[in-house]
This record gives sequence, C-alpha cells and structure tokens, in this order.
Amino acid sequence: MSVATVSRSFSGSQPVSAEVRERVREASRRLGYRPNAVARSLRVEATKTLGLVIPNITNPFFTEVARAVEAAAWVEGYGIMLGNTDEDPRKEERYLDVLLGKQIDGIIISPARSESPHLAEVEAAGVPVVFLDRAAAGVDAPVVRADGRLAVGAIVEYLANLGHERMAIISGPPETVSGEERLGTFLEEAERLGMEMPPEMVRTGDFRQESGERAMRDLLALEHPPTAVFAANNLMALGALTAARKAGVSIPAELSFASFDDSTWFELMRPSISAISQPIEELGGAAARTLVESLEGGRPASTTLAAELVLRESCTEPGRGR
Repeated sequence: MSVATVSRSFSGSQPVSAEVRERVREASRRLGYRPNAVARSLRVEATKTLGLVIPNITNPFFTEVARAVEAAAWVEGYGIMLGNTDEDPRKEERYLDVLLGKQIDGIIISPARSESPHLAEVEAAGVPVVFLDRAAAGVDAPVVRADGRLAVGAIVEYLANLGHERMAIISGPPETVSGEERLGTFLEEAERLGMEMPPEMVRTGDFRQESGERAMRDLLALEHPPTAVFAANNLMALGALTAARKAGVSIPAELSFASFDDSTWFELMRPSISAISQPIEELGGAAARTLVESLEGGRPASTTLAAELVLRESCTEPGRGR
C-alpha cells in the first residue's frame, strides 16, 4: 500500500474505498501510529471551518448552545458545519467521516454515547477535538461542561424538606455521561437523606419527549404513585408534563415537578416549572475558544461551570390536592 493511499485515508483529501480506509485504520491501530498534526497543517491549508456535532437539534439546550458556539467561533474567524446525530452512534460516525472529508480544522462534539471508538480515529487523524456537555472515554480532549451535581442534590433536598417521601426520577440513558451523573447524584442524595428509592420510582428515558411521557404514565399508574417527579432533561420534562395533563393530575397540588435544563417556556407556563439552569452562552463560547486555542498550538484545560437551581411554582408540600 502506497504512502499516498495512507495519507489520503487519514486526510480525506481524495476518495478512498471503505475497504482500503479500514485496512489503513486497522494497521495504524496495530502499530500505534498517530499522524503529526503540525505536519498536517503544513500540507493542508486551514479551512477556517469547525465541525459541531450535537445529539438533538430539537432540544432547546442544544439549539441555544449551538448558537453560542457559532457566535464565538465567528468572532475568532471561523465558520461552523453542523451535524445532528439524533442520539444515534451510527449517524454520529457518519457525520465525523463527512467532516473529516471536508477537511474541517477541528470538531466540537457532544457524543451520543460515552463509548465512541470512531472519535479515537478522529484524534489519530490529527484533528483537534473538544467535548461539549458530554465526553467519551479513550479520547484525550478537553471537556467543556456544567457540573449539575450540586443542583441535582439541592432539588432532592428541597423536595425532601417540603415533606416528599415518594420521589421519582425520569433518567436519561445510563450510557451517556450526563444520564449516569444525574441519576447517580439523585440516588446518592436520596440515600444520604435516608429516603428509600424503590426500583419502580426510577424510570429510564432517552432524553426525548416521547420517553418522558411514557415514563410519567407508568409512574402515575403505580398503586402508590410518587408525590414528586424530577426529569433529567427538558424534552423528557415536556413529555412528562403532557402525560400529567392528560391524566388530569394537577401540578403542584397533586404532584410536584422539576427538571434539569431550564427553558424559557418553563418560566411562561402556569404553574412555572422549577429547573436546573446551565450557563449556555458561557458553555458555547468556552467550547469555541478552547478549540481555537488547540488549533493555535495550545494545550487548553477542561472547563467546568456551575449549574443553578431555579425554584418556581411547580413544587409544594405533598397532599395539598389529595
């Protein structure tokens, strides 16, 4: 196999068959080969374009954070190519291939799963990566995220102080860092407060609206339903609230409710919804600037910002309407 073929396989500068590309990648993994990013930059002219790969463009959090990334990148002289994976690892892999083929300068990604072998190949190709909100194992890249653990712990303690003994959580997928972290923190704080968390009070969704509605239906159908529910993201919260409305359950008179990821419509609803707010503008800006720093030869550190619990009208003492 020629040096030119190997080079094309990594750079994406010219078409290479899938079979040849896989043979090159397998050989590079076996030999521990890592392309020289500096040499690559000398051979290939910078495109002044960054890739942004997010798991769900319909999620208001990712919509707003994409806007923040674009604005900060524009100030630094870069344009953005956007990929939406719909939480599908196969679609994510395809987008990464597309971006490499377009010779983008770097990638900001919120991976669909905490295991993403294809990202290691992106790193091996000498393309800088920055993780946003979520991270994947096996890739040495800075992470820009908000730490929601304190805020999740605060909402559990707040509900407990209101008198709730039957709390439930609609969790995100455990194979994502954010899903695992929010569920783990919720359960740890409940245990610290001496509260029981039976398995039926833990429902797993996929960060989409339909899964939140399904989980809330199941919770409300229990012989002893919860008096308070926490949804691990805003789309599942929307589904859960829809299920409660369809069932004729009044919030907060019959059920207290809170969500991770604040949204403007949470404040406009009646009752307004208590939520954990992430600093979206700061996250997007920090992700873009971190990637630009990497492109300029720096070794930027990860950035962790604080999330904030915003209390509104959707939580109250249990039993007011029962």
